[in-house]
Amino acid sequence: MEKIIVYVDDGAHAQQQLAPMTRSGLGGAPRTHWVLVACAPRMTHRISKWVSHSARENWRAKWADKLFAQIVPGLQASGDLVTVVLAKGPLPELTDQLKAEHGTSRVLDARRPKFGPEPSPQAADPASTKNRRWDLPGAVLGMGAMLLLGVE
Repeated sequence: MEKIIVYVDDGAHAQQQLAPMTRSGLGGAPRTHWVLVACAPRMTHRISKWVSHSARENWRAKWADKLFAQIVPGLQASGDLVTVVLAKGPLPELTDQLKAEHGTSRVLDARRPKFGPEPSPQAADPASTKNRRWDLPGAVLGMGAMLLLGVE
């Protein structure tokens, strides 16, 4: 039985990502054990002024239950096993813990991508960043254009 750890934060997006991998999508593949990890939205540190720690934890648990209610029935309908986990700390440490516990090597990130530019594979290469001195964000260029138009 294949075990896959999946990080999710949006039910519809996760269903779309997982549909091709389910048993019905692979046409008779062996059963899969899905370890779904809910990654709740981050709350600012300033929220602690108004909301107690237990209230935040209760909200995270309810949020995760709603998320799992969207995803789990579809996976179980295809005959797969599902284990649910709510992430409460850094994901790299949780990943190591889950890999040791479940003995799996596959990890899938099915979280909805954040807005903004996606990091390119070249960004990690220091040689490719040498000539980036003249790269400007679009907002800065737009403000410069507006200032030039305003001067005229």
